[in-house]
Amino acid sequence: MQLLTKYFGAIEYELEDALSFPNGLFGFEDEKEFALLPFHGSQGNLLCFQSTKTPGLAFVAMNPFSLNPTYTPTLSQEELDFMQVSDSHELCYYVLCAVREPVKDSTVNFKCPIVVDPDKKTAIQVILETKDYHMRHPLSEFHKEGADAGC
Repeated sequence: MQLLTKYFGAIEYELEDALSFPNGLFGFEDEKEFALLPFHGSQGNLLCFQSTKTPGLAFVAMNPFSLNPTYTPTLSQEELDFMQVSDSHELCYYVLCAVREPVKDSTVNFKCPIVVDPDKKTAIQVILETKDYHMRHPLSEFHKEGADAGC
């Protein structure tokens, strides 16, 4: 089927490839299905969560481990139960990026990552119960030392 997207135009996409967000995203609780699309040339570290229902709704996301290899999101037992896993290492994590001009002024939200189970194609957004991460980490604070880790 054809999917209209904000950043990629019309693309071919299979609905079974969409990620299911039973609770939606914060502020977008009615949006339940998103396509996870990588930006060309990003080696999977810069992606887009594209709504399958609303063509103009898309969120830029990043692999947090490519920015900070020591990022250690810890889910609550309730969140692990919701995702039906016993270990948070079974999941993939993405952080949303607020893109600014110039790009170095862009920020990433390490406090509220999107958690994805790639096997079940389910996802949730969580708020981490730690003071180590914030909602607006400037991209300029990260070095290019990031490893190719994560999903």
